[in-house]
Amino acid sequence: MKCMSIELKREFIERLREELPYAKVIVLNYEDVLVEIPPTKLRETVEIVQNRFKCLLRTCAASDEREMNKSFAMYYIFGNDSLGLNIIVKTMADSENPVLPSISDISFAADWCELEAYDLMGIRFSGRKLYRFILPPSWPEGLYPLRKDVKYPLRVKASVTGERIGLTREAEAQILVPLGPYHPALHEPEYFELLVEGERVVGLVYRGFHVHRGIEKIAEVKLTYDQIPFLAERICGICGFTHSTAYCQAVEKAAKIDTPERAQYIRSILLEIERIHSHLLWIGVVCHILGYDAGFMHLWRIRERVMVLAEKLTGSRKMYSINKIGGIRRDIDRDRVKEVQETLSKLKKEFMSIIDVITSVPEIVKRLKGTGILPRSEALKYAVVGPVARGSGLKRDVRKDYPYAAYREVSFDIPVYTEGDNLARFLVRVEEVKQSIAIIEQLLDKLPGGPICISRVSVPEGIIAVSATEAPRGENVHFIITGRGRPYRWRVRAPTYQNIPALNVMLKDTPLADAPITIASIDPCFSCTDRIIVVDVKTGRRRVLVSSVAGGVLSHG
Repeated sequence: MKCMSIELKREFIERLREELPYAKVIVLNYEDVLVEIPPTKLRETVEIVQNRFKCLLRTCAASDEREMNKSFAMYYIFGNDSLGLNIIVKTMADSENPVLPSISDISFAADWCELEAYDLMGIRFSGRKLYRFILPPSWPEGLYPLRKDVKYPLRVKASVTGERIGLTREAEAQILVPLGPYHPALHEPEYFELLVEGERVVGLVYRGFHVHRGIEKIAEVKLTYDQIPFLAERICGICGFTHSTAYCQAVEKAAKIDTPERAQYIRSILLEIERIHSHLLWIGVVCHILGYDAGFMHLWRIRERVMVLAEKLTGSRKMYSINKIGGIRRDIDRDRVKEVQETLSKLKKEFMSIIDVITSVPEIVKRLKGTGILPRSEALKYAVVGPVARGSGLKRDVRKDYPYAAYREVSFDIPVYTEGDNLARFLVRVEEVKQSIAIIEQLLDKLPGGPICISRVSVPEGIIAVSATEAPRGENVHFIITGRGRPYRWRVRAPTYQNIPALNVMLKDTPLADAPITIASIDPCFSCTDRIIVVDVKTGRRRVLVSSVAGGVLSHG
């Protein structure tokens, strides 16, 4: 099977060379192919890669490469899920006047990437409207924080300003309803502006990036390769281990490091424990939003056992901090293996019992069924990931499509529902909890002996690699260009970043009362989406920038 897969990849790459005669196609490794093209061929290339080769855009990364080749670069990372192959389309922009053609009308998933590159790197995109997306209105013109010549820490004096974010009333009966940045239904600061006619949502504008932590910039200028896993794990307070795993795998791939088999198994075990606790948290929150607090409390009571289990295995309930380049820092002994097995056996029975109760409550099912619909065709346009994709009939899962760690060694199903509503996304997560338990049981039964890390790590410069992990919310993508002692460029794309734009479809023409549960249905993690910049205001000691609640930035370093 593996030989067949390699042969299919070779055939795909040869077809790519034939269809793109103007491109330089470079095979980086068994999973990544670099396609270098001139800017004039960008739109044509994207059309071919996306439509003829059936690849979905996973993310984009802007890079300041003036030190290397006197240009800016844009990397568009497409994925062919059926082959487990990344197609990295690279094009260059002039250092003095960086302008590239927009592809946001061809690939919806490129919209945010282009605005981010414009805001933070100063690359402009022709053929589309450009506006401040991450930075506040009062940010100084011509100052682009992710450029290499902007030093860290950056101190900017910013004034408090108001900001409208785009919606206008088209009829007298329409009203604007703000949701956020602080709202009982949102556990992190995000702002949704809903245009409502009667009780029906007819328009939506989103303004995020209220909590910026400078993670990519810090990694590129301050930390070493071995320090970054601790930072990567703090991208998300719920599923941080999947980020540190994705980062470590990217560096390991770039450096051609053969991570010990036992370490790969333990990574997978902890990733699935993280998935279980995250899904239990989410299902409980859904019960809370829908007014069924008994379900919320029971699910969090069950989840507590998973948190205790994580602490016994890693020393921490949440920030495990055991990943390192080339392996892990902490082993699992025999007594712990038995304890995990016993805990999961009890948890599975108790979980299914409370799920049977929840799904028998008519009010719960009625609020979920038929609401927040994302049709399969729209899910493909937005290239959504995780339970959002699987709830809309897309069988996408990095653990199967781009196998990593020890996932090749176990058997499990990918739950898929075609309805595309809030209930479908709920049921996907319920099924995934059961599958995660089965995966952990198989991994424990097969857990091999041997070392858990390698002793020496050497990372060459100038190597490009892409790594992805299937977080509870969907795929995390980590793109890296290696540098001397630390990444030259590290780009993180969390699943919420990919899924939020699809809310434009999910909320359109729905009752206003369904907006909170529909937003919650993507399991949004705003902190792992808001990760770009640190701004020190006034004294330079307090890194806080405050703007109006009408959509400005409310951020802290």
